[in-house]
Amino acid sequence: MYRLEINEDELSPLILRLQAGLDDMTPVMQDLGELLLQSTQDRMLRGEQPNGAPFAPRSPVTLKHYAAKGFKFGSQPLNKSGEMRQQLAYEATADGISWGSNAIQSAVMQFGADKGAFGTNAQGKPIPWGNIPARPFLGVSAEDRTGIVEELEDWLMDLSQRGD
Repeated sequence: MYRLEINEDELSPLILRLQAGLDDMTPVMQDLGELLLQSTQDRMLRGEQPNGAPFAPRSPVTLKHYAAKGFKFGSQPLNKSGEMRQQLAYEATADGISWGSNAIQSAVMQFGADKGAFGTNAQGKPIPWGNIPARPFLGVSAEDRTGIVEELEDWLMDLSQRGD
């Protein structure tokens, strides 16, 4: 899971003002969790890391392997089955948000893995059978930061209109 910790000059004052006016920040964090979940899913479909760089492409060896096995897959890495994207989830508490995917390949896609990093299979072949480059999909993009600020400002506006 990826955890968002807010310690930026632009966000901290907004969070502090909300905390002062709300008994429980969980609903705010739930809204931010939804924003980050949707943003992560959208980036995965576009084949894009949080910093805007494209995911490392599939290697010719991988493409050949997939073709030989008759696998169907989308044009972008991390979209072979859509499982990682579909299994994205978040947990919101009064103190923050954690989000990620519980799909088995998630950590390898986020951080990468060297050939043989997980030992060998029954035939003695390395797992994975080749180097897998990191394809970070979890994180906060510049667009996310803007969305977070807008969401916090909306909460502050609602709070001020209620007179809390």
